[in-house]
Amino acid sequence: MRLIFFLTLLILCILNTPSAHAVKINKAKHLFNIQHDFKNPSDVSVSGSGQIYIVDGVNNKIKIFNKNGKYLHSFGTEGSGEGEFRFPLGIDLDSSGNIYVADTGNHRIQIFNPEGIYRAQIKLPAKRLPSDPTDVAVDETRNRCYVVDNDNHCVLVYRLDTFELLDTFGVSGSEKRAFRYPFLMTVDKKGYIYIVEVINTRVQVLNPEGLFVAFIGGWGVEKGEFFRPKGITVAENNKVYVSDSYLGVVQVFDSIGEFHSVVGESKSGEIKKFKTPVGLFVDNSKRLYVVEMFADRIGVYSLEDE
Repeated sequence: MRLIFFLTLLILCILNTPSAHAVKINKAKHLFNIQHDFKNPSDVSVSGSGQIYIVDGVNNKIKIFNKNGKYLHSFGTEGSGEGEFRFPLGIDLDSSGNIYVADTGNHRIQIFNPEGIYRAQIKLPAKRLPSDPTDVAVDETRNRCYVVDNDNHCVLVYRLDTFELLDTFGVSGSEKRAFRYPFLMTVDKKGYIYIVEVINTRVQVLNPEGLFVAFIGGWGVEKGEFFRPKGITVAENNKVYVSDSYLGVVQVFDSIGEFHSVVGESKSGEIKKFKTPVGLFVDNSKRLYVVEMFADRIGVYSLEDE
């Protein structure tokens, strides 16, 4: 407890020093919050038409909102049958609006049509431990579906059309192509895979063949460092956004992993503090969506031009 207390004080001191305010700010104008009886929401994805899909994990639901944050409908209930969930965590959409959900407690990925009607599932194999899928990412160009297996410290690669298991990336460890509790992930338009490693306190980037490209971040509380990274998204301009659930900030990096800026208030230019930020998404209208897990809300922001 003393260590946690000391680290908390250290973080607060660093974030409130004059030098912290000299950090480059990526200004974001707050548009609105989405709140709908969430219980620890974890991830968000947005369709090309602007519909917002939110994983409401403790409620075992996927909730859908329009581009203005108006509730439309939801699907899912607790269970292990088709269309049922046990504490889902991650989500992704394909270009047709099909919904891919990491159904963590049921050790599978479930696929739904854009209206939330069940279509198919991928049952993950047990390894050293039962599979623990925490996120899923789709790459239609390469006909791939990537799944993070948190407890087994790896990423599983499936064919998108047949759900055949093609490969497994990673082993337990801290070296290149090794992971310690990977959590959320994303794939950019070139097929590069970005995996958040909570315990290794970094993002690891792999190419489409699973070869090591770069590390982003590392343990610490200064700019470009992480304490508990959780969420990630890559914008159209190739900027990489990473949430830190403990520090309560969202940092921005360039495509080769160099620190760029911190998301901040549009008017004041101060660093924006979030409450347990987890899942992130930047849509094609340059809107940033931030899931604040313990605040039970999703903040929607307009990113200003640089």
